[in-house]
Amino acid sequence: MKKHLGYLLLTLVVVACGTPAGQFRLEGRLRNFNQGEFYLYSIDDGRGQIDTIHVVEGRFALTKDVERQTTFVLVFPNFSELPIFAESGASVDIQGDASHLKETKVAGTEENDLMTEFRLNVADMTPPQLVKAAEAFIREHPERECSRYLLDKYFVQQHDADYKKVAALAALLVKARPDEPRLTTLQSHLKKLKNNKVGQQLPRFSATDVKGKLVSNASLTGDVNVVTVWATWDYSSQNLQRQLRELKKTYGSRLGLVSICLDANRQECLKMMERDSVNWGTVCDGKMFDSPVMAQLGLADVPCNIMTDKSGKITAIDQNQTDLKIRIRKTLK
Repeated sequence: MKKHLGYLLLTLVVVACGTPAGQFRLEGRLRNFNQGEFYLYSIDDGRGQIDTIHVVEGRFALTKDVERQTTFVLVFPNFSELPIFAESGASVDIQGDASHLKETKVAGTEENDLMTEFRLNVADMTPPQLVKAAEAFIREHPERECSRYLLDKYFVQQHDADYKKVAALAALLVKARPDEPRLTTLQSHLKKLKNNKVGQQLPRFSATDVKGKLVSNASLTGDVNVVTVWATWDYSSQNLQRQLRELKKTYGSRLGLVSICLDANRQECLKMMERDSVNWGTVCDGKMFDSPVMAQLGLADVPCNIMTDKSGKITAIDQNQTDLKIRIRKTLK
């Protein structure tokens, strides 16, 4: 009881005093989730730090240093994700039910209110309907930060991305926010992605892996080969690495693998590789998205992957974990 009252009093003090400039606060309550933890990471500003948020009696709170508008992603225990748009001096309240996470509400700023409205409107839509709704939202609100998030999630990261449409939508965002460097960087990334197409040869690349060995096209000698991009702060890419580890155990040399880790800290990469028993060539030069091997291969995001046949011809790009597993098993059966 004392612990609960203490938390309540602390919450009241924070609300009364407001959130100071240079900080952003999130707090909330999840029903049917009494105790546990989930994680928060930023898709901006280096993407290097993961915060653990502890849930006690369904309640949680966290304060972050934020100087400019920043997009965070809240990762729940089932690995579903919720975008949070942070601003200096702002706070948000998150309310939801752990059994219906799609209906979670984030209130407190215009950006989060708008994103919550969109999320609730599309909760029951089919994937094709959702993509159309996302495009309509982007066209209606090109000046919004949540439009950048939707463009990345529902268009850039799709394995069958229509880069002509993506480029057109990105141009709308740049026109609405010409001084936003993250948007001009996105346009640059899109130009790289257009160079990779199914049916073309994998671009030539070479780099030194974390063990000091050379990795290049010559390292991909399997009947099926996969190049992946992952990071210790991106959970979906970690899950894909673990899935590939199990497939490697099954198919051995018939499955060729090379990975690129986008961590700024090489030691963090090595710790994760040791923990997950990743023993194939992995490049981690600390340059993150500016890594030369990313440019050589025309890669621009995480997670992403390229699949080739034995001759080096690209057979698939940016597949999700399930589709990639099915395609590998079907090819190597």
